[in-house]
Amino acid sequence: MVTVLSKRKPKAPKKIEPKRGCFRSCVAWFVYPLPTALFFMILMFVWTSSTTYISGRIVHVCVSSRKLTNLYCLSATTQPNDKFQLPFTNSSSPEFLENGIPVLEEKLEKRLANSALDDNSVNLNRNLKGESKEDVSVVRNQSDGNNGLEVVDDLKGDPNGVSKVVIENPTAFDDKRVGNENPATFLEKRAGNEATGTSGLKDDSKKVSSFVHANQNPLNGSLDEIKNAREVVEEYLRVQRSWAANQNWNQNQNQCHGRGIYVYELPPKFNKDLVAQCHDMVPWVDMCKYFSNNALGEPIPELGNRWFKTHQYSLELIFHSRVLKHPCRVYDENQAKLFYVPYYGGLDILRWHFKNVSSEVKDTLSYELVNWLEMQKSWDKNLGKDHVFVLGKISWDFRRKDYTSWGTRFLELEEMQNPIKLMIERQPWELNDIGIPHPTHFHPHSDDDIRAWQRKIISSNRRSLISFAGAARPDAHDNIRSILIDQCTSATEEQCKFFDCKTKQCDEPQSLIGLFTESEFCLQPPGDSPTRKSVFDSLVSGCIPVLFDPFTAYYQYPWHLPEDHGKYSVFIDQEDVRKMKVNVVERLMKMPLKERDDMRRNIVYDLMPKLVYGDEDAKFELFQDAFSITMNNVMERVKSLNLE
Repeated sequence: MVTVLSKRKPKAPKKIEPKRGCFRSCVAWFVYPLPTALFFMILMFVWTSSTTYISGRIVHVCVSSRKLTNLYCLSATTQPNDKFQLPFTNSSSPEFLENGIPVLEEKLEKRLANSALDDNSVNLNRNLKGESKEDVSVVRNQSDGNNGLEVVDDLKGDPNGVSKVVIENPTAFDDKRVGNENPATFLEKRAGNEATGTSGLKDDSKKVSSFVHANQNPLNGSLDEIKNAREVVEEYLRVQRSWAANQNWNQNQNQCHGRGIYVYELPPKFNKDLVAQCHDMVPWVDMCKYFSNNALGEPIPELGNRWFKTHQYSLELIFHSRVLKHPCRVYDENQAKLFYVPYYGGLDILRWHFKNVSSEVKDTLSYELVNWLEMQKSWDKNLGKDHVFVLGKISWDFRRKDYTSWGTRFLELEEMQNPIKLMIERQPWELNDIGIPHPTHFHPHSDDDIRAWQRKIISSNRRSLISFAGAARPDAHDNIRSILIDQCTSATEEQCKFFDCKTKQCDEPQSLIGLFTESEFCLQPPGDSPTRKSVFDSLVSGCIPVLFDPFTAYYQYPWHLPEDHGKYSVFIDQEDVRKMKVNVVERLMKMPLKERDDMRRNIVYDLMPKLVYGDEDAKFELFQDAFSITMNNVMERVKSLNLE
């Protein structure tokens, strides 16, 4: 008998798990989701309270928040991505009031003529700083004593596509005065003082600026007062032009008598230590490569041996290196007439743009500098009136108000009202703010370098009538940039050539300068702020700039650009472009060839040398560059003050 044994293994007895009590089950149900919940809570906290910027070479993310009420990720430096913008929500900021004046008039005349309109429902069209791709809304306080806000949508056509603008407790323009006077009274007072300098303008800049800031709702006031505010700006420019040196003060040691320049040796934290932070100053680019070669940047051999990849915010370093070798520099402060303070305020601001820090942290270095200066006898002697600062960013970055976290308060400090401030974009209502050219990529060493470049650009083959280097705003199809792009791309390439900056063509100076040297006209709508570095790149290339906002150049650079702007540019009102009243390509095609040639010759032979900054050891005999003109005029200004 055969017995078959099964190979199947016996089943292991099932383990009987003890039953969980209700307490353990409830605790597990509550505890396990905690990490996920905590993650979302942290995310919401960052979203509502931080200004964090996460950047990569391809993807750029900026965390929006209630505190992030300005162009934090947009105007800190060159844009990381043209598709990415942040809303700008600041109506009472100087840029709103400044840029609103030129374009308000036509609309105001129509609105004021119609008495049936309710003042509380009147809509605004303005030209604002910034290029956010969101449509614009004006928010006004509609209530008598409460905080009720109503949104008025009438700014979709804004050329710069700025988002919400908040006007709290607006006050009628005609109910306010600067001190106890209106701007017209200021102008009358100044009429008798123009020949004698600035005695009649001693306190006007601060008063007019305060007047405009306080009057945030010009629609309730008089159009005449708005025009007077423009006249104040134009009058200030005339006064600033009167400070210009009449003689050709080239670098001749014999001409330094009574013109000594003293350069402060500041503690390193005010300049050198800031430069040392270049690696992590801006998230998406290593700024150190731009600060090399005495801040001229890396050479561009494709354009020649005097061309460099110069960053638009390198002015402070470039100026400092030139002043150190100025022939009128003195080492005894008792022999000085002018005191140069080499504080890199623009870099101080730039390092905080993408960090979640308090306003107190941002202002720390500004207060420390003022405290340091007040301990110097040379400062105390004339309270800073014979001191000059060079700031490599726009004025608004140094004029933070209580309602915003943007920038520092450096130029709002009482101690900073007397000194002369040189910057790439000035505050038009501040008399001691002087606009000087953005640094370009061309830095000649001698007269021969300038002559060689003049010969090249005057004989350049201008293959395209018009060029435009910029980027569209996808969510603001009716802003001026989108309209210009449509008009340009609808024409032939010989008529208009478009460089789309989204494709990174604008990141290569040789491509951009090549475009400008082959174009008759270069379209220059406002950028992140009214001014554009591209305006100076086009002028250096012999390309006639086409401007759409007077604040882009006409109200900015009294020492470097002529008062007759028709000699070097074409102006087309952006309101006409926005309302489709003018086709820019067709308009420029009608300009006579002789008129174009005359403008180009004036730009190449007369204007261009005055707009470039020579290298550290530059020596000129026939020409004055932007640095020489600036320093000579500043010294003339201080000389006219008749200080001790």
